[in-house]
Amino acid sequence: MFDLPPRALEMRDQVNAFFNARVLPNNRLWREQMRAGQAVPDIERELREDARELGLWNMALPRLTDDEPGTRLSNLEFTAVAEVLGRLEWGSRVFNCHAPDVPNMELLQLFATPEQRTQWLEPLLDGSSGSAFAMTEPDVASSDPANLQTSIVRDGDEYVINGRKWFASNASHTNCEFLIVVGVTDSDAPKSKRQSMVIVPRASQGLSFKRDLPVFDHVSPTSTHPEFSMENVRVPAENLLGEEGAGFAMGQARLGPARLHHCMRAIGECEVLISLMVKRSAERSTFGKRIDEYGATQEAISLSRIELDQCRLLVQQAAHLLDVVGNKVARKQISMIKVAVSRVYQAIADRAIQLYGARGVTNDTPAARAFGKARAFRIYDGPDEVHLQTIARLEAGEQVLDGLEYYLDEE
Repeated sequence: MFDLPPRALEMRDQVNAFFNARVLPNNRLWREQMRAGQAVPDIERELREDARELGLWNMALPRLTDDEPGTRLSNLEFTAVAEVLGRLEWGSRVFNCHAPDVPNMELLQLFATPEQRTQWLEPLLDGSSGSAFAMTEPDVASSDPANLQTSIVRDGDEYVINGRKWFASNASHTNCEFLIVVGVTDSDAPKSKRQSMVIVPRASQGLSFKRDLPVFDHVSPTSTHPEFSMENVRVPAENLLGEEGAGFAMGQARLGPARLHHCMRAIGECEVLISLMVKRSAERSTFGKRIDEYGATQEAISLSRIELDQCRLLVQQAAHLLDVVGNKVARKQISMIKVAVSRVYQAIADRAIQLYGARGVTNDTPAARAFGKARAFRIYDGPDEVHLQTIARLEAGEQVLDGLEYYLDEE
């Protein structure tokens, strides 16, 4: 395993120290305040202020400028930090490194006008507001953007939006100020030129929330997943993000780093699960033997470690390529980690549940929740099937080894 850059290790150690001293010991308090109805728990607000004062802020954004608050870590440097943040479902929020705000920040950094940056980006960077990204629709297979039905029609100095969306993470949260909505501006254009993105204030007339969707019977307290409709929602024409017809390309620019960050955080949660498996197996006995003496237990822990370390290296390679050659060139590696990490994530969560037995299916451990999150991970940000298709297509287009005929026997 190669060493990460010294700055990455230094930042990881600072974040780890703050996480272990301040964030983790307050996990139960955070949950109590959530159950008491605090949309953003007081302890989370307090820790966010402390983290920012220490400079542990916006660490997932390599494109920050000198006048923007943050650390300017590269994608590779952020991998070690993200693992720490992934150990708790609300860990990333303390450091303003959470989805969907981070990928939305990147979109705005890349494509927003100066006026849009002032109105929408700066509050996100400061952590004073939240955002959402609305692409997925309930009536079509949204992994193919050509299927989208939401319409965005120019009417003088405004755009009029009609359609239904769901799984727009954070859109119904009280801190959400705006949504980046993907819809069709020209249905006759080529498939990759039909879509555009517009910034829609959450308070817009005609935007109606129907419900917060459960994921495997769980409604997330940190990232709501609402279903909503837009009926003749009007926004100023200057709320167009980028150019008309550029929505597909912009979406790809957003999803590369977003997928990378999801994988990084999942690795951190898997480290927690493996540690819990080791602890559990050393404390429990069945039929006169400690659980860790059984070959099945040893295999579960060993395979989990092997698979997770393999994924970590693959993620670090993808992060390095994203830094060096960009999202478009690194798209095969991004698809590879999306498939590999989601499947290992689910496998490790499954093994942890099995080792905990009856307790493993309850909320007493993070294993059951992790299993649900891992299974959903195989669908959101592109289902496995789409990523596998991408990998196979790109692999076929790359140069193959010379002299393959010599490996084959002649008939």
